[in-house]
Amino acid sequence: MDWIEVTISTNTEGADIVSEALMRQGAVGTQIIDRSDVPDPDKPNGYWELIDRKMLDEMPEDVQVKAWFSTVEELRGLKNCLDALPELTGMDLGTLKISQAGVHEQDWAECWKQYYKPFRAGEHLVIKPSWEAWDEQPGDLVIELDPGMAFGTGTHETTAMCVAMIEKHYHGGEVLDVGTGSGILAIAAARLGAREVLGVDIDPMAVRVAQENVEKNGLADRVTICEGDLVKGLDNVQCEFAVANILAEVIMLLAAPLKSHLTENATFVCSGILREREDEVTKVLTANGYQLFDRMEKRDWVALAARVR
Repeated sequence: MDWIEVTISTNTEGADIVSEALMRQGAVGTQIIDRSDVPDPDKPNGYWELIDRKMLDEMPEDVQVKAWFSTVEELRGLKNCLDALPELTGMDLGTLKISQAGVHEQDWAECWKQYYKPFRAGEHLVIKPSWEAWDEQPGDLVIELDPGMAFGTGTHETTAMCVAMIEKHYHGGEVLDVGTGSGILAIAAARLGAREVLGVDIDPMAVRVAQENVEKNGLADRVTICEGDLVKGLDNVQCEFAVANILAEVIMLLAAPLKSHLTENATFVCSGILREREDEVTKVLTANGYQLFDRMEKRDWVALAARVR
């Protein structure tokens, strides 16, 4: 099958917002290409393998969000949708320039791999694509992840902080991953010992890719992936740990209904929060009976950990 590939020029702050808008427009998946996601090869920090300088030099200066559509009809109204985002968010989202091209599925399947390398996401968790090698060290917990057309490779700050928070604060019990994407957070929880993990996503493509990643890691007996809209329909689900790597607006919508699925003293880790929206999210969490006890920040993004009071 051939796809229509749409590329939007934006900035780091706008990448996730544009990605979400494209998915709502009907894209089957998105890819974010951001130079700042790749550490400077001249300043290795021990979290990544050495990066080829040529690869970094060839990356675009602007942040690019690529999306794939199956029909031209899905692109109607896209420009109006993007033009409205700066006013809706109150943010500078860059040029939001749109370019379009046709792409063969096989060509797409190979082109994005050059930007995805193994890296250490926490003290023990290592995320690697299946086509890359990793010199495993004692204590490493390796996650093999092929994101396909679903967002969530772990390279973005929001995902990386969630992985680190899970490693830091998960101490047992059932886990709920809301907006599971590629399944990376659900798999991380299972690698850390969780025996029952439920990952939920509204996007059928994400559900398929997440399930494939769960099976690739041999965790199908621990991790269940299902299609759903946040926590709607999860009437009998109770957990000791929940995680959501989504946008601030969605976290605020999720706070109240999620609480009914959390046991006493359960932990909720949330990310995808722009720093300027942190106070809003904090107020909503506090008003709904959550007590914040940890915070991480990377560049413009914040992750929070809260406990049910």
